[in-house]
Amino acid sequence: MPPYGVILFHTTSAALRSEKVLKGRGLAVKLIPTPREFSSDCGMALRFEWAEVERINTLLAEARVETGSVHPLEP
Repeated sequence: MPPYGVILFHTTSAALRSEKVLKGRGLAVKLIPTPREFSSDCGMALRFEWAEVERINTLLAEARVETGSVHPLEP
């Protein structure tokens, strides 16, 4: 299992909102530049601990934050 994952976004505002929602729930997340191997409409991605992927997807869906794709981030 990879240690981290990234969520890609269509807009910068969605990236910022997701960070706020998840940090408000006590999750360790960080906005990073979108990794080169992935493409997105927005230049920002959200890095998170891969073990939390299901919880993060649920929380963002409940908060109605529009996300792009979710990828494991290989070392």
